[in-house]
Amino acid sequence: MILAADISGSTTRLALFDTYGNDLKMVSESTSVSTEHKSLEDAVCNFSNCEGAAVDRACIGVAGPVKKGRCDSSNLACVVDGRALARRLRIEHVSVINDVEAFAYAIDAMKSADLVTLNEGTRDVEGNSAVISAGSGLGEAGLFWDGFRHHPFATEGGHSDFAPRNDVEVDLLRYLIKKNGRASYENILSGPGLQSVYEFLRDSKKAEEPSWLKEQISSSKHPAAAISAAGVEGKAPIASQALEIFTSVLAAEAGNVALSYLSTAGLYIGGGIAPHILKNLQQPEFMKTFAAKGRMQGLLESIPVRVVLNQQAGLIGAARRALLDKAFGTPAGE
Repeated sequence: MILAADISGSTTRLALFDTYGNDLKMVSESTSVSTEHKSLEDAVCNFSNCEGAAVDRACIGVAGPVKKGRCDSSNLACVVDGRALARRLRIEHVSVINDVEAFAYAIDAMKSADLVTLNEGTRDVEGNSAVISAGSGLGEAGLFWDGFRHHPFATEGGHSDFAPRNDVEVDLLRYLIKKNGRASYENILSGPGLQSVYEFLRDSKKAEEPSWLKEQISSSKHPAAAISAAGVEGKAPIASQALEIFTSVLAAEAGNVALSYLSTAGLYIGGGIAPHILKNLQQPEFMKTFAAKGRMQGLLESIPVRVVLNQQAGLIGAARRALLDKAFGTPAGE
């Protein structure tokens, strides 16, 4: 029995998987708001106790940088420690990895129904892959091909400096620096980031905010969802413009990630936002912006680009990592 967790800045997903050789079957699942828990370790242990399952192995995917099996998550203001969790669960080992790294472990397990192709490309099966995932934050991960299989690895590339490409984005850069002290890609490509883009358009008088949308945003627990819905449905020009900027920056940064990891085996777009703005991602402008890298345009046009729709991918990936730990042993340093 494997216990898997996918913990983002907004949502905590927990699941138990039965194993049949190398196959996994989810037998129970729980979803809650991350900030509702006094401690994420308590959330994991309480779930295990409530299910009454004899857990053999566990893997926790958590938002934030992980060092030696421990994550001090700035997004969640908490600590997740694999050794402490192993003691509480009374098992030999608990892997703690970055949540987007966990997502990357699920890529090879995704079925055709889980994926929407934005660019067919020409897949190099022996090339690297990469993931960009926008949700409550922006995560990025790579998958390195060693000659036999892909090895996911975490990065914190979402916190790299935002590079504007036109006058509007230059104005947005200035707005974000004034607001936050600096401007990262996560400041744009996340739920709070989409709200910041919307507020930039409003505050700079580039678009007018309708009273009905202002009220809807102020009363919503998820303002970005209200903005994206209004933008996708074309109900408010300011929301449509915010979504257009968001989508364009996402395309540009996805291209950056594809170049950084030379992801000729594929670039995968995950996270909670992408499925809701799929219509925007499927517009020709997205792939045009993705490939607009000068002399590297031809290379980028050859890279397969797919959106992952399966919102359980993080859990599936964490469970697959636990299986690999059993098969190949725990990586050094954990």
